[in-house]
Amino acid sequence: RAEPSKGSYAQEWAQWEKRLRVVLSRNANYLTSIQVPFDVAVKEVLEQLKAVAKGDVKTPDTAKRRFGNIVFAAVTVPQADILSLLRKLGENDGDVNNFLNGIKVEDNLSKAHVTLAHKRAHGVAAVASYGVYQNQEVPVSFNAFLYTDKMAALEAQLGTVNGEKIDSKNDWPHVTLWTAPGVAPKEANMLPQLFSSGQAKRVLIDPPITITGVLDFY
Repeated sequence: RAEPSKGSYAQEWAQWEKRLRVVLSRNANYLTSIQVPFDVAVKEVLEQLKAVAKGDVKTPDTAKRRFGNIVFAAVTVPQADILSLLRKLGENDGDVNNFLNGIKVEDNLSKAHVTLAHKRAHGVAAVASYGVYQNQEVPVSFNAFLYTDKMAALEAQLGTVNGEKIDSKNDWPHVTLWTAPGVAPKEANMLPQLFSSGQAKRVLIDPPITITGVLDFY
């Protein structure tokens, strides 16, 4: 109060303070009625703490939060469309056809998806960042087929949703088609490096084939 009373607004401040005192005085009874005595507030807090300690009050279960049980975000593409793409690829390349028949891809391909972010590799926040696009259709262009005797995958390029580009947190967006017994699906991420070192084959898909998928969480 000292500074306003001595400054250039001293007169206005004095008038405002006078009006405030009048208002408070007129409403004293009401203001008193809505106040909670300090000892009552302390008592209520202590009772709540005791209830929590006894287990009578359940605290929020973080495991049940929206993204608590989600492992990864992905664009899932129809299995039938992927198999159709592979058949066309096999028709134009005898080696690819023999490989696909050898691994019985039609019997082993269960769910085809392009992983966008994985909780273990990229964190919960990265996975959750795709929430605004959940259940949205995403065009996926496939431009190459890579394989070894232990794994096979389709190289993918993700399109846009409402004009916004969808990017994968993985360095190499792809659909894992098959891995040999004992080989983890994540090992398919190594196919570009294996190709560079001459340990994998890469068959170009030209022009690329685009399949529409749906973005969701798993």
